[in-house]
Amino acid sequence: QVQLQESGPGLVKPSQTFSLTCTVSGDSITTGPYYWSWIRQPPGKGLEWIGYIAWIGNTYFSPSFENRTSISWDTSDNEFSLQLTSVTPEDTAVYYCARASGVSPGWDYWGQGTQVTVSS
Repeated sequence: QVQLQESGPGLVKPSQTFSLTCTVSGDSITTGPYYWSWIRQPPGKGLEWIGYIAWIGNTYFSPSFENRTSISWDTSDNEFSLQLTSVTPEDTAVYYCARASGVSPGWDYWGQGTQVTVSS
């Protein structure tokens, strides 16, 4: 059973950079073809896909985030991380990490989500 667990700061000040980490168990993040994604849900809104890092290490981002987002990984710890820069209160959301298969649509495993609030 694959499990994902997000961790990171709950409160961030505007204009700062925050980082979230997703620790994966039950599978190696270098096993393919899987895409390890970050997704968020702002209050009262739908899910927003941010981007992914693939099992071979390449990354791809939604155009809405690509100019202030990076995703990296630590294969020795089997985790991947999201960095979001120049945050505003509009970045307040529940952030999820999830796994997508390269052979079927959608995400098959999700973390429980972590709340990030951007406020001064």
